[in-house]
Amino acid sequence: MNHDQGKALAGKVALVTGASRGGARAIAVELGRAGATVYVTGRTTRGKASESGRAAETIEDTAELVTAAGGRGVPVVVDHLQAEQVRALAERIDQEQGRLDVLVNAVWGAEQLVERGKKLWDCDLDSGLRMLRLGIDAYYITSHCLLPLLIRRPGGLLVELTDGTAEFNNTHYRAPFAFDLAKSAPFRMTWALSEEIKEYGCTALGLAPGWMRTEAMLDAFHITEDNWRDGCTVDPTFAISETPLFTARAVSALATDPDVARFTGSSLSVGTLAKQYGFTDADGSAPDSVRYFQDYMSTGQAPHPDDYR
Repeated sequence: MNHDQGKALAGKVALVTGASRGGARAIAVELGRAGATVYVTGRTTRGKASESGRAAETIEDTAELVTAAGGRGVPVVVDHLQAEQVRALAERIDQEQGRLDVLVNAVWGAEQLVERGKKLWDCDLDSGLRMLRLGIDAYYITSHCLLPLLIRRPGGLLVELTDGTAEFNNTHYRAPFAFDLAKSAPFRMTWALSEEIKEYGCTALGLAPGWMRTEAMLDAFHITEDNWRDGCTVDPTFAISETPLFTARAVSALATDPDVARFTGSSLSVGTLAKQYGFTDADGSAPDSVRYFQDYMSTGQAPHPDDYR
């Protein structure tokens, strides 16, 4: 597949939430590369960091990258748990553009709240509830406020980013409890929303990236993208990781596919879509993290990552 989509999304309007960094930032940039006007939202701006504590990446930076890629980036400070802010965002997009063609729900920013290796009753209650709010409520509020604009024209696409496919999460416990629930619920939400918007000719689907080498992940391993394989000395399974660009190319492929409606209600992985559309990661590989970890957790033996790239 030719990664240069030209200007297939020229004249189209997209909203990518939680786009300060990571996969959401890369998605916004790729949609811009295809010619879209992309509204990028988040809580980290120049001069103010979100609760994640990361100040290095901002929505203004993301918007500038979108514009540099060939689209038009529009940064908007929004806390997607505050309904009045999300309603104001919807009104602004309507007034400025009169349309919304692609909505990518990608809010998270709760990794610092995950307490690995603890039972539900041993985890901090407030942290768990915060994860549920970020992973579920933020998606609910955003869809409630933005879908009336998306369904105005046939062909609208809603993508909800989460962790693990519905099939994988239904058979593997993604401990701790709050994380499991927060990352599994969006797939049910997209299935339900696909039923609600199908009469308008629109599509809703859930998408699972693999193990993304986000800015925060690279920092956690004390590495950079240039020497990322050094992270395998800490965790050998890191060899199956991927850049955020891989997920971004998946969303761009979906957004520019005239037959994307065939996926409505589906739970998809980026690795699976790479095979269908023919795109690759930045290094030319096509890692299938979901299949890798499904086999790993089923057998208890770490497969060779080269067999899954």
